[in-house]
Amino acid sequence: MTEQNLAEAIKWNGEGLVPAIVQDAQSKEVLMLAYMNKESLQLSVETGTTWFWSRSRNELWNKGATSGHTQRIVAMSYDCDGDTLLVKVNQAGPACHTGSYSCFFNPIETSGAEGETAHPIEGDRFAILGSLESVIAERYAERPDGAYTTYLFEKGVDKILKKVGEEATEVIIAAKNNDNDELRSEAGDLLFHLLVLLRERGLPLDDIMRELNERHGKPASNNAMRREQQADG
Repeated sequence: MTEQNLAEAIKWNGEGLVPAIVQDAQSKEVLMLAYMNKESLQLSVETGTTWFWSRSRNELWNKGATSGHTQRIVAMSYDCDGDTLLVKVNQAGPACHTGSYSCFFNPIETSGAEGETAHPIEGDRFAILGSLESVIAERYAERPDGAYTTYLFEKGVDKILKKVGEEATEVIIAAKNNDNDELRSEAGDLLFHLLVLLRERGLPLDDIMRELNERHGKPASNNAMRREQQADG
């Protein structure tokens, strides 16, 4: 799509602006809402980083240019009406000027909301993985003092890899001991540290799910079958 076609596809408001929802491409957490005009949209497309129009300062601003909390664009799209943009980004540091990972940190209590928070597994048995991925993304951005996840991220990938290896070994030992209580606990630890590793490497859990989905139902290759037969032999 050309620059002109894109500008024509968007329904700009009376001020020549369109709201842009910014989403973490890895955790899927909504980070912030800002506004773009034609120039900032063009700059965002051309540079691969987010540019917005500040309604309070009446000027263009490149997110993270002064704070270092930049947003590298992974994908952009507009909705069915053409009046809202969705920008998926890899966020460096907190997205909010308050230092929070996301600008949306003020909860509003509604009926049913408490139950959903208390029992994330109901209705979707893998929902807890998404929730945990979001929490880890928040820790990665904010680095709160005293948090174990902060400690892992500060120590770096070698420390995280060591913990993944240790937990994998514990899973093996628990399975060999025929202790399902221990296995359940150690498997949980392994999944947690694996999610920490994925965040550190910038690899979304969705990509892992996509990889598994693409493999599902595919016939094994001849080479793979031969290796399996040799191993059995």
